[in-house]
Amino acid sequence: MSGEHDETEKTLIRSGRDFEQEYRLDASEAGEFLIALGEQLRDGDELTISTDEWELPFAFGEPVELEIDYEGVGEPELEIELELPGRTDEDAPNVE
Repeated sequence: MSGEHDETEKTLIRSGRDFEQEYRLDASEAGEFLIALGEQLRDGDELTISTDEWELPFAFGEPVELEIDYEGVGEPELEIELELPGRTDEDAPNVE
């Protein structure tokens, strides 16, 4: 037995599982992430977010909810939240 671990094997995040990860990035890194995310949203109806350790594919539907929350009292803070509903592949029943 070699005891080697396949470094290319990622954990796949799929339906039926909750997942949350928080990052503290500099503004340019966050901007690059948002550009890549925006391009996937613009160009298709599926996106994939991944790191070296995990991959999260997501088929999204409409409408996308965008919330902008600005708190200007005390220490100003701007929060931008994007909520993507999952896409369903179900068809409507027949009416006869």
